This record gives sequence, structure tokens and C-alpha cells, in this order.
Amino acid sequence: MKSLVIYDSQYGNTEKIAQIIGKTIGKHGEVEVVKIGTLKPGQLAGIQLLLVGSPTQQFRPTAAMKSFLTSLPKNGLIGIKVAAFDTRLTMNEIEKSPPLPFFVKIYGYAAERIAKQLKKKGGELVIPAEGFFVEGMKGPLVIGELERAEKWARGLFA
Repeated sequence: MKSLVIYDSQYGNTEKIAQIIGKTIGKHGEVEVVKIGTLKPGQLAGIQLLLVGSPTQQFRPTAAMKSFLTSLPKNGLIGIKVAAFDTRLTMNEIEKSPPLPFFVKIYGYAAERIAKQLKKKGGELVIPAEGFFVEGMKGPLVIGELERAEKWARGLFA
């Protein structure tokens, strides 16, 4: 199976998640892990599985990731299995800013928005979108999140 993991990362946390996902799915075939800014035209050609991840910023993916998702042609992902992930604050961190929990309930996180866009472009969502937790805005990842990301990626082939 030819797979592509596309991610954006500001502080390296989403990149770490993307790399462990790539390593895990690499056991099932060819995989490339690519940061959104280095994605080249044609890298989507011939893939059977596309995973897309971004940090959650203002309840959505980064501007670069949003631009990429918008640029995908209508029905451009037909026949491609897709999955989405993000990095996000823990609920304890969110609750430290009183209005934030309210807005999270309304707007959600990046992964769900990414998954919705991938499906809108024709992709077949094969596993629910997942969020991986960071401690504070810059991280690091919460202990155990790399292992959880590996388990989530294994679920793509269950």
C-alpha cells in the first residue's frame, strides 16, 4: 500500500506524531512523511492512503494546511482511504481559560475539520479523527502520546 502522511508543525509536536504514524504504517508498505511546506506536485499521485495532521490553532488547522485542503480538486480523493489527526491542549489546560471550554464545544478541533474536508474531496474516512495532547502551547507532548499515536495508526489496518 502506498501511503502519504502530510503534516504541519510549529513546535515539533505534530511532526513527532506524524513520524511515528509514518513509521507504523510503513510496516504495511511504502510511506512518505512530508511537511506541508515541502509537498511537491504529484506526491499525491498513486497513493492509496492519505493521513493529514496539523496543530489545532483557533479551533482549526494551520493556515498552510487549510490552504492545502482547499486546493484539493473536487472529488480529487475518490478511491483514497483517508484519516486525520491533530495536536491539541489537554482539557486541564483549556479549562484554565474560562471562555475556552465553551468555544471548544462549539468549534471543536483541527482533526475533525481536516477529516470533513478530506471526505468532502471524495476520500473514504477509515478511522475516526484523533487528537494528541500537548502540555501548553509549545508542548512537549503529554507522556504516552507517541505510543497512543502508534496504536491509532495500527488501527488503520485492524
